[in-house]
Amino acid sequence: MTLTVRNLCFAYAHQPILEGIDATFDAGKFTVILGPNGAGKSTLLASLAGILKPQTGTASLHGTDITRMPPTARARQIGLLPQGAETHWAISSEALVALGRIPHMRGAGTSADDRRAISAAMSATATEGFAHRPVTLLSGGERARVLLARVLAGEPEWILADEPLANLDPGFQLDILHLLRQQAEAGKGVIAVLHDLQYAVRFADHLVLLHQGRLFAQGGVDDVITPANLADVYGIDANLFKDEEGAVQLFIKGKVRP
Repeated sequence: MTLTVRNLCFAYAHQPILEGIDATFDAGKFTVILGPNGAGKSTLLASLAGILKPQTGTASLHGTDITRMPPTARARQIGLLPQGAETHWAISSEALVALGRIPHMRGAGTSADDRRAISAAMSATATEGFAHRPVTLLSGGERARVLLARVLAGEPEWILADEPLANLDPGFQLDILHLLRQQAEAGKGVIAVLHDLQYAVRFADHLVLLHQGRLFAQGGVDDVITPANLADVYGIDANLFKDEEGAVQLFIKGKVRP
């Protein structure tokens, strides 16, 4: 089961954002999209979610053009956590998470399956403790976790997350990364936009590196996170190494000297 983009191009007001992107994303893998600010990461994720329609090329789910799928069918299969998602209604956290079940609901009220999925999502994101608190009274980190729980409650086949670590303390950042890792290991396709290269190295199975709207590299950590690639794309001098426990780490020495 795959999500694919072929010759995908997108522009805002005739300003190219993505040009000729070809990439394949596999279920059961945790893919991280990397690149400097303005590289097109969020645009690529929105195209994969069917939110944006490319000017040319296609984004396909199991061979079907995502933009041609009925919205409800697409929502059952692809869950999107957008960057900087906000909530403006003083509904309870649990009610917000329950919105993730809308694509599955038939008739009024929640079913036993709905309630089970909501409970599991809140447990996974450690949000049960403020289930009845209005989301407008939550901290930024608490609200981010509730919004992720809403995505998980929909039990999508694919989880797409744009900067899911924003506003989270380091401990909760690790919790979210481990949770996304577990979702991939359970067979779901997980695609996240991250800025933190060190987290990408530690948690990703597959990396997609964008630069100036083009695909610069894709593949495993060793294929993508090379000193040459990091120097060319980020202008930094960095190397991979293994710590005393055998885990791959990234050491950034500094900026590349002119």
